[in-house]
Amino acid sequence: MDILIVEDDQDIAELTAWNLEKQGWGVSMQADGTAAWEHIRTQRPDLVILDVMLPGMDGFEIARAMQQEPLTATIPVMFLTARAQLEDRLEGLKLGAADYLTKPFSPKELVLRVRNLFARCNSLGGHRIIRCGPLVLDKDTMNAALDGSALDLTTAEFKLLAYLAERPGRVQDRYELQSILFGYADTTQSRAIDTHIKRLRQKLGAHSALIATERGTGYMFVPPAA
Repeated sequence: MDILIVEDDQDIAELTAWNLEKQGWGVSMQADGTAAWEHIRTQRPDLVILDVMLPGMDGFEIARAMQQEPLTATIPVMFLTARAQLEDRLEGLKLGAADYLTKPFSPKELVLRVRNLFARCNSLGGHRIIRCGPLVLDKDTMNAALDGSALDLTTAEFKLLAYLAERPGRVQDRYELQSILFGYADTTQSRAIDTHIKRLRQKLGAHSALIATERGTGYMFVPPAA
């Protein structure tokens, strides 16, 4: 799990990060609201822990922007803030926050809340996200992003790309791919897959090499070098 902490108090940010990293979760930190929104929009963390009072965009503005953007609307938000008034809590919940914890806080309680939040998301089915280099695919909403920008794919293109991306480095036979897309494999129509691949590569642009051809067999997803 990748967690973004948005907190301008360095001591609090480092304490929070240290406790979360001990649980094996990946953690990033941002101290400026505007920079945090750019991080969220391009990196798509699995959870955002968000202060309210921030330089640049405040926490409520970030949460509002996340809700308005389809590619970030599904990312859960936990507010961690000194704003403890009822109206602040209500505002956070109205903006779709999954939890609201006030300062001062117990690190043990924070970890428990994060663990429960992830468990709750999983029990509800969660959002199945495929991340590979510049590519992000959300299998539940069928939204796709490339280099932080929305990628306009047809349903067939999305299914094909997601199927390949979930099996990196493994060649997929044309007829198998045809069965995945259309529910049947017809040797007279196998070139339909080639057409979809051609269009996908055009849409991937500079990243078209993510899909490699295995001559005479099919196609393979090639993850970018780290």
